[in-house]
Amino acid sequence: MDLGADRRGVDMGPSALRYADLNERLQELGNDVQDLGDIGVIIPETRHFGDPHAKYLDEIASACENLAKMVLKIHEDGRTPLVLGGDHSIAVGTVSGMSESLRRHGKKLGLIWFDAHADFNTPQTSPSGNVHGMPMAAIMGYGPKSLTHIFEFSPKVEPANAVMVGIRDVDTQERELVKKSGVRVFTMKEIDKRGIGAVLDEALSIATKGTAGFHATLDADFLDPIESPGVATPVRGGASYREAHLAMEMIADTKTMVSFEITEINPILDVHNKTAHFGMELILSAFGKQIL
Repeated sequence: MDLGADRRGVDMGPSALRYADLNERLQELGNDVQDLGDIGVIIPETRHFGDPHAKYLDEIASACENLAKMVLKIHEDGRTPLVLGGDHSIAVGTVSGMSESLRRHGKKLGLIWFDAHADFNTPQTSPSGNVHGMPMAAIMGYGPKSLTHIFEFSPKVEPANAVMVGIRDVDTQERELVKKSGVRVFTMKEIDKRGIGAVLDEALSIATKGTAGFHATLDADFLDPIESPGVATPVRGGASYREAHLAMEMIADTKTMVSFEITEINPILDVHNKTAHFGMELILSAFGKQIL
């Protein structure tokens, strides 16, 4: 899906990851992989975007609801959902499905959000009206009810169990809501000062405290544009190749990741599928690939 962004192309991200041999490489790690294909989503050219403060909101909410139901079933069947995006608004669907699956058993979900942006806008604060800048807010219960109340409950994750890592570009009005939310934010400044290892140690402790596991969602612009050129909203100064791999390796070491998602890979803007190949490698690290 690329309804949440201004620039076309991220709807081809899943195909680029498959082309990078993701399924085969996951199988080499010993995983039983079932590729359920793509969820049908309309393309922007076929209809008007509607409300300029929340473009394609109805279509995005419908796609997220379908994704949530699929993720719920996959997890209820005892499998690990791996969701390929698409713009980051899909996280509303993935997290809703995972949270509902655990909620049915009286358990809670943790969340680690890797991104250059906070994605904490609402239709009232967004300077662009692009919904891919709103999913974290929706997960925390802020914004349109069609996003916040999938499965009729909100928030999907308690702020005390949610962390954002790598943030370095936050809109002015959005900043106030981030501070109000109570979510722990690790900016790139903190990563620079403390190191990615110390930051992930703390992030993991927050996401796992009192939860049955955590969902990890990675926007490709968390990575430095030098390593990850195929993104629509690049921000200089992101995670390096080794920082990103270490973060994923530490996630795998916990054995408590219950689902994973990667978003915002845009093959149109990429160079020789470099970003998708990097994304594939990071998925492998998150699913347990080790140096030795």
